[in-house]
Amino acid sequence: MPRLSLGDWVDHGVDWLVTHLAWLFDALKSVVEGLYGAVDAVLGAPEPLLLAGVFAVLAWWLRGLTAGVLAFGGFALIDSLELWDKSMSTLALVLVATLIALLLGVPLGIWAARSQTVSAVVRPVLDLLQTMPSMVLLIPAILFFGMGVPAGVVATLIFAIAPGVRMTELGIRQVDTELVEAAEAFGTTPRDTLFRVQLPLALPTIMAGVNQVIMLGLSMVVIAGMVGTGGLGGAVNEAIGQLDIGLGFEAGLGIVVLAIYLDRMTGALGERLSPLGRRAAAKARAAGDLRIWQHRPRPAVAVVAVVVLALVAGGTNLLGGGAKDASAAGIGKGEKIRIGYIPWDEGIASTYLWKELLERRGFEVETTQYTAGPLYTGLAQGQIDFQTDSWLPVTHAEYWKKYGDRLDDLGSWYSPTSLEITVPSYVEGVESLADLKGKADLFDGRIVGIEPSAGMMGLLKKDVLADYGLDGEYEVVDGSTPAMLAELKRAYARKEPIAVTLWSPHWAYSDYDLRKLADPKGSWGEGDGVHTLSRDGFADDHPEVGRWLKDFAMSEEQLTSLEADIQKAGKGEEQEAVRGWLAERPELLDTWAPLPSDG
Repeated sequence: MPRLSLGDWVDHGVDWLVTHLAWLFDALKSVVEGLYGAVDAVLGAPEPLLLAGVFAVLAWWLRGLTAGVLAFGGFALIDSLELWDKSMSTLALVLVATLIALLLGVPLGIWAARSQTVSAVVRPVLDLLQTMPSMVLLIPAILFFGMGVPAGVVATLIFAIAPGVRMTELGIRQVDTELVEAAEAFGTTPRDTLFRVQLPLALPTIMAGVNQVIMLGLSMVVIAGMVGTGGLGGAVNEAIGQLDIGLGFEAGLGIVVLAIYLDRMTGALGERLSPLGRRAAAKARAAGDLRIWQHRPRPAVAVVAVVVLALVAGGTNLLGGGAKDASAAGIGKGEKIRIGYIPWDEGIASTYLWKELLERRGFEVETTQYTAGPLYTGLAQGQIDFQTDSWLPVTHAEYWKKYGDRLDDLGSWYSPTSLEITVPSYVEGVESLADLKGKADLFDGRIVGIEPSAGMMGLLKKDVLADYGLDGEYEVVDGSTPAMLAELKRAYARKEPIAVTLWSPHWAYSDYDLRKLADPKGSWGEGDGVHTLSRDGFADDHPEVGRWLKDFAMSEEQLTSLEADIQKAGKGEEQEAVRGWLAERPELLDTWAPLPSDG
C-alpha cells in the first residue's frame, strides 16, 4: 500500500500559514504578550508575603479560616524555597491561558448546546485536542509565535480549552427543559432565557469546566517550559535535563501548591456564584452550624482586608520590582543579552562563563536551557542571541542544514572533539566497535544514549550500527545526558558492563576509568569543533561582544577544570563556581573580554 504523505501535507500547510498569515500571528502574539505582561506585573509587584496575605484573605472568604491559614502557609513555603518569581510567572501564564480559553470556549459551548449541527462539528475537534500528545502542540506554537511565553500560552489554551466547551454545553443541556419552556411561555426572549435561567442553573457545571481548564493548564506549563516560558515549568525542565532531583521536587511542590489553591478556590467560587450554593450557605449561617474554622467573612470585610493590605504595601514601600538602572557600569550599559544552552557539560560551563564575563562588562544576561531543536529554532527566529555549544560539522549538521542561512557562525572555540561509544575499563574483550558484535547479552542488548535530538544519536542509529553490523542486535536507548551519566554511575559502582554514548572532552573520563571504543571504519567521522552560533545580525548589534566571541578559545585544561569545578559546586551554583574559577585566573577576563583602548 502506498504511503500516505499526511505529514508532508501538514508541513506544507504550516509553511503556507507562516508565510501568508505572519501579520495575524504577530498581532495575536502582541495581544498575548500584553495580557501576560500586565498580569505578571500585578503579581510580581507586591512583596511575596504581602501577596500571600491577599491570597489567604480570598481563601478565607471563599472557604473559611482554615483554608486561609493553609493558603498563607503554602505560599510562604514557595517563598522560602526561593521560587516566588517563578511561581508568579507560572500563575500569570495559567491565568492568561485560562482567560482566553474561557472567552473562546464558553461561547462555543453555548452555541453547541443550542445547535446540534455545531455540536456535531465541534465534538470531533475536541476529541482530537484532548487525545493529541501535548508536546505535539508545541511545534506549531513555536513556528507561529516563536519561543517564549506566547507559544506557551497558545499551546496551553489549546490543550486546556476542551473541558470549558464540553462542560458549558453539558451544563446548559442539563437544565430542566420544563423550566426553559415555562420561561418561553411567559414571553421571555431567548437571550433572557439564556442569561436568567440556563446559565445560572448551569453555573456549577460550567465552574467545574473552569476548574478543569485551570488544572490542565497547570499540567501543560511543565511541557511549555521546553519552549522558554520560564517559571516553574522551566525549573522542572531544567531539573530533568540535569537530573537534579532536589530542584525537580521543589519546583513540582510549587506547582502542587498552585494547583491545590486554584482547584479549591474555583470550586468554592462556583458555590458562591451559584443560586443553589448561596441558598445553602445562607441556611447554614441561619442555623448557626458553622464553627470558627469554617467562618467566612462577608464580601465587604474581605474587600476591606485586601485594601488594607494594599495600603500597607504602599505606605511601607513594600512594592518591589523597581526599574533597573539603565546606566549600569561597563560598556554594556545594562543592555540585555539572551543566551540559550543545551544541558551538556561544556555548554553549561561556557554559557555561565560568558554570563559572568558579560555581566562584569555591564550587560544584563538571561540564560535559558533548551533541547537542541527549540534552541536552534529560537536562534533562527532571533529570540535567542547566541549559544556556545554547536558541534559542527557533524553532530549538529541537520540543524545547520535547516537553519544555517539564518544564523551567524562566530567560529570554533574548542577543537578537536570526538564522538564515541564508551565502556568501563573492567569490561574485557571489548576494545573497538567491531568487538560489540555478538556480545549483546553482555550489555543487555542496550547502548545507553542521550537526547534523541542530538546529532550523534542520529549518526549512531543510521550509520555506526549499520557499518559494524549491530542493527537488530542492540537497542539505542533514548534519554538525556544526565540520565545516561546516572546509568553509567550506577553500573560503574556495581562493576556491571554498560555501553554509553560519550564524547571528548568530558569530565566523566577523569572521574571514571573508561575505555573509548576504537572506530576503525571512521563511522563517527572527523572530530567536530565546538562553535558559537548567533542570530543573524547579533555581531552588528553588539560589535564588541561579537569580536570577543570570535576571538574566544579554551584549552582542554581550562575547559575540563571549569567543568569539574561546576560539578563540585552542585546544581544551582554554576555561576558561583565560574566566579571562583575566574578568581584563580584573573587575567582571563581581560583576555576574553578586553575593554576598548582609550587611544
